[in-house]
Amino acid sequence: MADISLADIKALRERLGTGMVDTKNALVEAEGDIEKAVEILRLKGAKGNAKRADRSTSEGLVSVVESATAATIFELACETDFVAKNDKFIALAAEVGAALADSGAETLEAALAVVAGAGTVGSLVEDTAAILGEKIELRRITRIPGEHFAIYLHQTSKDLPPQIGVVVAYEGSDAETARSIAQHISFADPQYLAREDVPADAVETERRIVEEISRGEGKPEAALPKIIEGRLGAYYKQVALLEQDYARDNNLKVAKVLQDAGLTVTGFARYKVGA
Repeated sequence: MADISLADIKALRERLGTGMVDTKNALVEAEGDIEKAVEILRLKGAKGNAKRADRSTSEGLVSVVESATAATIFELACETDFVAKNDKFIALAAEVGAALADSGAETLEAALAVVAGAGTVGSLVEDTAAILGEKIELRRITRIPGEHFAIYLHQTSKDLPPQIGVVVAYEGSDAETARSIAQHISFADPQYLAREDVPADAVETERRIVEEISRGEGKPEAALPKIIEGRLGAYYKQVALLEQDYARDNNLKVAKVLQDAGLTVTGFARYKVGA
């Protein structure tokens, strides 16, 4: 049997992040051949990945990368906050981001197939999952084309990576106000840019609900149309960015803040880990 030195074990553990016992056993099986030991550990990890396939991933991070013409926001998910703050998990997010930045990928399927190192983004995620011993997945991505971008990443806990991320595509030159709008979105969580963007079926569902509520409250029949429209207005303020009160000054509408700053928002996305 080949002599297995502590230096070899240490080097391999630092390279892969594997446990002491697993690392030593792999080196013994590989008769001291480090590259063969890496292969053994990866195969063992791949089998573990299959067993973990049905586990839930409610932790992780949100990140955003830019190219000259687009920004891509993505969520990288894992099982525990212990792994979410692990250096190898954070490094994985950086590698995934670097691969996606100029890839043009617009769907999750396309993103997983993007070349990353000697493999793909998908294989890179699987390899890291095997090393860290948890289910890890690239859960979703959104690519937003635009002229300029404001990015805001928010840590809900100081010892964790960003849990909420926002990217805003805009036209104009006031970067400071654009960033404040990204911060507003992180707080207010609008689903659409303008009221015209809200799907008709969603509006009709809301209209039906508020009408039923208003009738149930015994409101006068003649007053119902005005009451219903008022409550629909409140709904639009919940879901449409341009209808919302500005988080920094609720006497102002977001639409007015943008107008005064000479900005036009052309698109946005907000992600929250696990949402």
